[in-house]
Amino acid sequence: MAEVGFGFHQLFAEQQAAFRLRLGNLLPTGAWDDLRHNQHDRAFVVAGALKADLLADLAAAVDKAISQGTALEVFRKDFRQIVARHGWTGWTGEGSAKGEAWRTRVIYQTNLLTSYAAGRRAQLLAGNYKYWVYRHSGAEHPRLHHLALDGIALPPNHPFWARFFPPNGWGCGCRVFGAHTEAGIRRVGGDPGKQLPPDWDRPDPRTGLPKGLQKGWDYAPGASTAETILTLKDKLPRLPAPIGARLFESWPAGKTADLDRAFGAFVDQALGQFVQGRHMVIGALKPGWVDAAIRHGVTPETAEIVVTDLNVQHTFRGTDHVTVASTRAVPRQPKAAPLDLDWYKGMPGRLGRPRAVLLDHVSGEPVFSLIYDVPGRTAKMVIEINTWVKKAKAAFNTMQTGRMVELVDLRADVTRGAILVEGRL
Repeated sequence: MAEVGFGFHQLFAEQQAAFRLRLGNLLPTGAWDDLRHNQHDRAFVVAGALKADLLADLAAAVDKAISQGTALEVFRKDFRQIVARHGWTGWTGEGSAKGEAWRTRVIYQTNLLTSYAAGRRAQLLAGNYKYWVYRHSGAEHPRLHHLALDGIALPPNHPFWARFFPPNGWGCGCRVFGAHTEAGIRRVGGDPGKQLPPDWDRPDPRTGLPKGLQKGWDYAPGASTAETILTLKDKLPRLPAPIGARLFESWPAGKTADLDRAFGAFVDQALGQFVQGRHMVIGALKPGWVDAAIRHGVTPETAEIVVTDLNVQHTFRGTDHVTVASTRAVPRQPKAAPLDLDWYKGMPGRLGRPRAVLLDHVSGEPVFSLIYDVPGRTAKMVIEINTWVKKAKAAFNTMQTGRMVELVDLRADVTRGAILVEGRL
């Protein structure tokens, strides 16, 4: 395997996996040191953020930065919108442009640097390198203790890496690279003959830590999760529903248009052949829908909304849209007031704009009903929460079917216990 080289700005699967491992545990904290060391490997925190929905929005903004490679200024814009939406006050840095710039940089850099380090550690372990090489970031104003470590090559099991695997302080951009040979050490900028200072682990009387380490940074990010990261890197852990919903909501309009085109082709194929168990993600639950479900005792496993080829055929069975081939998989049955096929193909683009949303959490399987105005009529799309999709080997929110309805029937559903989550009837 080739030696690991530079590439912090080139996002990679191990980094995404390392960060998403934290998202199942959103912890409200009052101060930055409420969590210590490898507790950060499996938890997401922002000091002073105490509300679950606020933390979920902040986590979604950081995940966007990591998964899409967005710049600090994009994160700052997201941060301002989140603060305004939640009315968050009293956070450190509030009240001045300089304070906001500092705080957003800390949140952005800390999460990117530590997730990068955890993912890099997993890569190095997978590569089974004989040497790990410490490289200074090349910062214009270097920390001299970090600069003194530049180029040192040590075996992966050396105790140095338990405390000095970077980052080793706020904003530290030092890196670690792998090599199999002395020539490989030189190739990544290391020096095979360079030795650790004899007092490298001697505590500084002022801090109690070896020189070069800041408080809270004397640990190796990802050391407690490296094996898990390697297991998940090719099948990234899905985002918790509150975070996935917020992340999807920030998608640009162009991506939704792409989904419309892809879904149209998926529907045509599903109606023209036997059921094959295929599925497609067409969008996601909105944050408010997820929050309402959780408040009423229903926790979606993911925000993603999926349609299977069987769902498509079930929606249009008994209509002229179902071919002879497909009716052998789904028997033809009369279906009153079917949906317009072209309207149905545009579901990805209209998912987030229903007239109303109902949550039925008491009768059978919990479902959302999305209500749409169609010229002169009303359409109801049923989304079953946490439905197992066999080929995906995971549970999703599946859009089971759709039909035309009367508003009087929907109002009766509310009378019987369905929750009006959004909109009007």
